[in-house]
Amino acid sequence: MKCVICTHGDVSPGVATVTLERGDLTMVVKHVPARVCDNCGEEYVDEETAAKLFRTSDEMARLGAQVDVREYKAA
Repeated sequence: MKCVICTHGDVSPGVATVTLERGDLTMVVKHVPARVCDNCGEEYVDEETAAKLFRTSDEMARLGAQVDVREYKAA
C-alpha cells in the first residue's frame, strides 16, 4: 500500500507510539502495532486497535488519571 500522506512511500508492519488527550488526561501508549511509511514515517493504526486505545483512554479519564504511560498489550 502506498502512503496517503506523502504518496511516495510504501507502508509496512511496524510499531508506533500513540498519544491521546481526552479532557485532562494525556495517555501515551508505546509499541502499538501499526503500518509505517518507509518514506515519511506516517503511522496507520487499524480500527480494532484504535477502538481499544479509545476504550482504555475513556476508562483512565473516568478514573481521574491525568497522565498515563503504558505498553500496548494485545487482547
